[in-house]
Amino acid sequence: MEQTTIAKPYANAILEIAAQDNSYSTWRELLSTLAQIGADELYQAFDASPQVSKQEKIDTTAKLLGSALGRDLSAPEQATVALLQDNARMAVVEDILALFEEAMNASNDTRAFQVISAYQLTQAEEKQITQDLAAKYDASVSIETQVDETLTGGVVIKEGDKVLDLSIQARVAELQTRLSAN
Repeated sequence: MEQTTIAKPYANAILEIAAQDNSYSTWRELLSTLAQIGADELYQAFDASPQVSKQEKIDTTAKLLGSALGRDLSAPEQATVALLQDNARMAVVEDILALFEEAMNASNDTRAFQVISAYQLTQAEEKQITQDLAAKYDASVSIETQVDETLTGGVVIKEGDKVLDLSIQARVAELQTRLSAN
């Protein structure tokens, strides 16, 4: 069976869960992080080992994921990890992520943004940015965060080719332009 065929029911189920509480960005981050974990050679060797029980694989995967995300997993997230491990589907997590993003972006009322900041945003900051963007665009919003240590402060928000630069560098450059015009 093709991996996309295997991944589709998982992606659809996760999309339904995300739609219940508008947690698209949280699930995208979880799937992205899980795909990175699953791509690691040491993890793949661990996951393929017949000496490791399914429960040990579930527990270890959940702990790695929680550690990488910097938070405890919710009950639905833990259930998803358990389901993927029980059904030996860690190899299709990247496909699940791709289908999830495709379906999420196909929805007319969901907009995907990339938020670049000088430091790792807290969950509260991510939630506030998501709420602000959702209110501004009157749509469901998902964000993907990225750290750019060259920014002194503030954020840069991108949607496709549109850029909203709220960084300190942009403010300083604007000030310099105004001062040099006088």
